[in-house]
Amino acid sequence: MNPEKLTDQDRQTLLRLARQSMEQAVKELPKIDLNLDDYSDPLQENGASFVTLTETGDLRGCVGALEAYQPLVQDVCEHAVAAAMEDYRFRPVQPAEIPYLHIEISRLTHPEPLEYNSPEQLLRLIRPGIDGVIIRDGLRRATFLPQVWEKVPDSAEFFSHLCLKMGGPANLWQCKPLQVFTYQVEEFQEE
Repeated sequence: MNPEKLTDQDRQTLLRLARQSMEQAVKELPKIDLNLDDYSDPLQENGASFVTLTETGDLRGCVGALEAYQPLVQDVCEHAVAAAMEDYRFRPVQPAEIPYLHIEISRLTHPEPLEYNSPEQLLRLIRPGIDGVIIRDGLRRATFLPQVWEKVPDSAEFFSHLCLKMGGPANLWQCKPLQVFTYQVEEFQEE
């Protein structure tokens, strides 16, 4: 069962808390104190999120969870800090960068397995622009949020990039069956 859409107020609350959490961490100040009772029921419910930071349109950090394991409000705050400070692809955000960062939050639905029998069938079943995709091969896994379709609209190329992200060869998805899961996101961002 997928959660109901968040209200505009809930979205604004999460964006504000994500920014505050990131700023506190970057400035090496104490974490903000969350009292779950202060938030709406949807924000108190377990939820999975990704927080993406961009600077003048370029990716600056993106960290999240694929499975819900903690209250959504807490999940967003933790991933805002991790996107700023712990994304291995980037150096930690510096205080001078804060005013130039743009925050986007993606709230994920529960991942569902996608059964397929051939690479061609996989390409037919996937919904570009709608589905986020997780691939697994043994202990390795990787994901792309649905927003990645904007940069990589070709399904075959999408899976090749995802295999590279996982640490495998680009054509792995054509050579052997992988575990594939799809999910959707409710995406919202700062003005």
